[in-house]
Amino acid sequence: MRVCFTDGGAVREIEAAPGERLLDVARRDGQPLEGTCNGELACATCHVIVAAEDFDRLPPASEEEEDMLDLAPDARRTSRLACQIVLTPALDKLSVRLPTSSA
Repeated sequence: MRVCFTDGGAVREIEAAPGERLLDVARRDGQPLEGTCNGELACATCHVIVAAEDFDRLPPASEEEEDMLDLAPDARRTSRLACQIVLTPALDKLSVRLPTSSA
């Protein structure tokens, strides 16, 4: 399966395996996501913005994730934490961007 990272119009499609967290895929690709808490829902340093057309394919965010997103700068309606997105075949070609990529 593939994940698409967009950055100012450029798209990088990265191979991912079902069951991987989006944070781990992003780190492997060299994307500048910190993930300081390693998925413990204690920070928002892995904040990504999911493409609007893909957002409804994700399971809903937990209340804890929503609380962390409230602290994320540049959070949007389609914001999520990459550490909380576990990839499944239904998420093939999920498209995300980093908040600092463009507004």
